[in-house]
Amino acid sequence: MSLTANTRGALFMVVAMAGFTCNDALVKSVTHSMNAGQILFIRGLMTSVLVLGIAAWMGAICSWRVLVQPAVLLRLVAEIVASLAYVSALGAMPLANTSAILQSLPLAVTLGAALFLGETVGWRRWAAILAGFVGVLIVIRPGPEGFSLAAIYVVASVIGAAARDLSTRRISSDVPSIFISAATAIAITLVGGALVVPLGGWQPMTLETLARLAGASVLLLVGYQTIVNAMRIGEISFIAPFRYTSLIWAMTIGFLAFGEVPDFWMAVGVAIIVASGLYAFSRENIRKQVPLAQQSTPESP
Repeated sequence: MSLTANTRGALFMVVAMAGFTCNDALVKSVTHSMNAGQILFIRGLMTSVLVLGIAAWMGAICSWRVLVQPAVLLRLVAEIVASLAYVSALGAMPLANTSAILQSLPLAVTLGAALFLGETVGWRRWAAILAGFVGVLIVIRPGPEGFSLAAIYVVASVIGAAARDLSTRRISSDVPSIFISAATAIAITLVGGALVVPLGGWQPMTLETLARLAGASVLLLVGYQTIVNAMRIGEISFIAPFRYTSLIWAMTIGFLAFGEVPDFWMAVGVAIIVASGLYAFSRENIRKQVPLAQQSTPESP
């Protein structure tokens, strides 16, 4: 029995979320033995080799002058900020919490598109954005002393990821995606290497630690490739909600591998974030369908 495009896209999205979350878990498992700079350097080095090999095989290696395009430069910087902040957050916050806050990314992208790209956002989606960020505050729960450093890290990661996604829209379509991925991996590797000493210096690694980071780099590549397939195969309005399956993976892995048990307020915050995101997706779908319906309506004689 052949699967529909939407079903195949949904399956790709589920696999992508599993890949990203398992990558996060492997990275989290080594944060106690090395700093974020060393993690980014080792994982990035492995990912760079994999992605460059694929790009060369596909004949997608472009002139490196492409990297001086403003949109490409902004994407590189944003990805570096997002990666460094998120790895730092993983070492200081439960996996389910970081994953939950990261689910506000679609809302942050919508906000950024309205503020910086001039896209129209109705009051319903503004309400969804506001509710989603309230959910983030519930998950973070800043105390009397304010936000914790871990909370600041993960919020910075969301901001960086949103800037990355928005800048990606401005990159010329003739620049291969795999080349951008390769350039990004190399940039993160170089920055990670430069930060090793400032963040505490190089730490010796066991074969097990190296194997975990190798697994993380492969899973990261799997996540990147399958999410691209997901978005290209099916309807985004149908596929996008399946990104929330990452929460199931995060809570399960967090409990089994790290003994993390989400509390009541964590569950409340997650529910608000997910509900807000699903509502925003539905409103976006309606917004796209209205012009199509108007175009298909015959004119009166």
